[in-house]
Amino acid sequence: MNTDTLLHYLDLYGYAIIFLFLFLGIVGIPAPEESLLFLIGVLIFQHSLSFVPATLAAFFGAFIGMLSAYVVGRYIGSPFIRKYGKYVGITEERWDKVQEKYMKNVRRTILLGYYMPGIRQISPYFAGINRIGFGSFFFLSLLGALIWTLPFILAGLFVGSKVDINPAYVPYLGLVFLAIFFLFVLINYVKKKKAKRVNSPQE
Repeated sequence: MNTDTLLHYLDLYGYAIIFLFLFLGIVGIPAPEESLLFLIGVLIFQHSLSFVPATLAAFFGAFIGMLSAYVVGRYIGSPFIRKYGKYVGITEERWDKVQEKYMKNVRRTILLGYYMPGIRQISPYFAGINRIGFGSFFFLSLLGALIWTLPFILAGLFVGSKVDINPAYVPYLGLVFLAIFFLFVLINYVKKKKAKRVNSPQE
């Protein structure tokens, strides 16, 4: 999404459009929400948006999206989602991939799944289907929404204050930050695997 499009919708619908975009990004078709969050930060610095309402709209859009998907998974169930999920980007391939790995670490998936496009759309449905306790899901998805939306917005705000950014390139910068996060996670994972090999007893 480019700056002109976002500002046009903001003029028409106000901050509710940020809520809607993030909500649909969770329950619907995977989209570059990180780029949108980064763009929001830049626009806050440029005084096109106000920090508090824009951040709250993004946060609650993601959080309410998670809760809604959880309710659908819990009370409507797997057959419905398998049949109609393809219309909102939940393909059989994504479904089977998550089904294989989801239950290995449910809490981590709920908390950090926001950072994984495709996973964040399916994770709350699985939580509902597998009847993860609502209190646990509520807390983890609340915290996850906070540690996903706020860093990207603050990154956009910080970079916008230091560098004269052409708004046309903002979506790509958001993707760069996402790539950096994945690289960081990968490096930590490799280090842990190496440390485990070193510390494991030799046969």
